[in-house]
Amino acid sequence: MKIHGIVPPMVTPFAADESLDETLLRAEVEHLISAAGVHGVAVGGSTGEGHALTTDELRQVVGIACEVAAGRAPVIAGIIVDSTRQAIEKAHALADLDVAALQVTPVHYLFRPSDEMMFAHFAALAEQAAQPVMIYNVVPWTYCSPALLDRMMREIDGLIGVKQSAGDLKLLADLLHTSTDAGLIMSAVDALMYPSFCLGAHGAIAAILTAAPELCVALWDQVGEGDHAAALETHRKLLPIYNALEGDNMPANVKTALALQGRPAGVPRMPMPASSAEQRAKISAALQNAGML
Repeated sequence: MKIHGIVPPMVTPFAADESLDETLLRAEVEHLISAAGVHGVAVGGSTGEGHALTTDELRQVVGIACEVAAGRAPVIAGIIVDSTRQAIEKAHALADLDVAALQVTPVHYLFRPSDEMMFAHFAALAEQAAQPVMIYNVVPWTYCSPALLDRMMREIDGLIGVKQSAGDLKLLADLLHTSTDAGLIMSAVDALMYPSFCLGAHGAIAAILTAAPELCVALWDQVGEGDHAAALETHRKLLPIYNALEGDNMPANVKTALALQGRPAGVPRMPMPASSAEQRAKISAALQNAGML
């Protein structure tokens, strides 16, 4: 299925003992697809605390998402690792699942590979993975430049696109200017979904989509229809929500936003802290401002 539009990076619900809560996960997949009308879902990414999932757990959450989605929307699986060998191992574990693409970070440990080794890393993964690969360009100290991303999308078979993160709209604009014909370019500039869509992003995979999926679907449609007055109004509702979510414990804050809306999402895994009382109050106020509570 075509990857486009609003693709929320789902939270991974954990029970009080930090075990996976399958019931909540199934309910959230169903809500996003059938109630919110999103165009796809991503699991095991940063918002989903993918860094904290074992390979078996990643396979479990991806399998559940594919089962519940049942072909109604594409499922993207996150891989967050520190070596080519680890990336290939996780890709092999997902090989038989109905996954539209693998969303894979560059290595994120202290030591930055050269551009040539970054190219080799994604080339080796794309060669061995059963599904197409997307680069999740998010790690500040191993950030891939627009030029490197363009080269990888054009030269690596099986590498179909990039999720462009880090809050820099110019880098997204540069990439769209040079590479819109090279592959799929999804925005993860959460605070600036409106201009991202106006610039021609093929869609978005960003935490704000999970916290406010209906508003984000509306924004996507408004820009597509050329209704910029309505789109700007929607942007003005979304921006305070993102500002309230932003923080080192953003996945926990997204879970708080979901719980406040009657979509229980469990607790974060240690050592990530739950939302503070101050964060919870800000999230609640932003959701109320947007008419979501």
